[in-house]
Amino acid sequence: MKKESIMGSVELQKVAEKMNLKNLTPQIGLLGKEVNVPDINRPALQLTGFFEHFESDRVQVVGYVEYTYLQKLSDDRKEEVYQSLLSYPVPCIIFCRDLMPDQRFLEIAVEKDVPIFLTDKTTSSFMAEIIRWLNVELAPCISIHGVLVDVYGVGVLIMGESGIGKSEAALELIKRGHRLVTDDVVEIRKVSDDTLVGTAPDITRHFIELRGIGIVDVKTLFGVQSVKETQTIDLVITLEDWNKDKQYDRLGLEEEYTEFLGNRVVCHSIPIRPGRNLAIIVESASVNHRQKQMGYNAAQELYRRVQESLTRKEEKKKDE
Repeated sequence: MKKESIMGSVELQKVAEKMNLKNLTPQIGLLGKEVNVPDINRPALQLTGFFEHFESDRVQVVGYVEYTYLQKLSDDRKEEVYQSLLSYPVPCIIFCRDLMPDQRFLEIAVEKDVPIFLTDKTTSSFMAEIIRWLNVELAPCISIHGVLVDVYGVGVLIMGESGIGKSEAALELIKRGHRLVTDDVVEIRKVSDDTLVGTAPDITRHFIELRGIGIVDVKTLFGVQSVKETQTIDLVITLEDWNKDKQYDRLGLEEEYTEFLGNRVVCHSIPIRPGRNLAIIVESASVNHRQKQMGYNAAQELYRRVQESLTRKEEKKKDE
């Protein structure tokens, strides 16, 4: 089951807490205020009066250059710039390097209901940090049924019908030293055109459901080293009942893919029958995937050896 959602929003209060921002306008209530765009804007041209193409829906960041420019303006010009800038419905304005805005700026901000924050971080490092965090928080997200585990650093998403053994395979992997990200429900976020990140819903984080036993708290039973908060999704393994009439891939010369939010991920279909050790199969698939990423493909190597052997036999026949 897959449920898709559009790009969401993040509460401004959460942004302030995560970025450790000091609120310079506590009179303005943050309840209900949200950030909807992961991009950031530095209002440089806007301070000169040029507001065409102004991205007012972005968080505004004031650095040393903008601050110094404002300090050199006359009081009348400052008033004009402040009124113009703060008349737009920006989510908030953040001053970096502990550069304190003047009192008149704060007064107008309160009148216009624009929250003002302060951080001691440098402008470049702060912008890089908040953009990275907002890209994850505001990324398009879907929820799917499956199990996500970190196996040798490879994010493996195990999918299949209910009761086929996904959670049991994950538990065996945990006992073998790997880490659980989430069981039953996986929230997948598209943080870039190449990267998908999986997380657990807050309610089910660190829990596994085992039929016949019930709910198991992995973090409590196996320790903090057995769980992980987030993980990129590098490989998908789909478990399915063994079908003797179906032809399964036995070489792996060509990769199969599945798609989430427009991003393709390598996918393997694993047939299930009594006696197959799923944990070892998942481990082997993970290591094999890493080998391929590093430039070595066992199937292609076997194919090369077979071709060389056939070539030698043909040449031997010609010589005879």
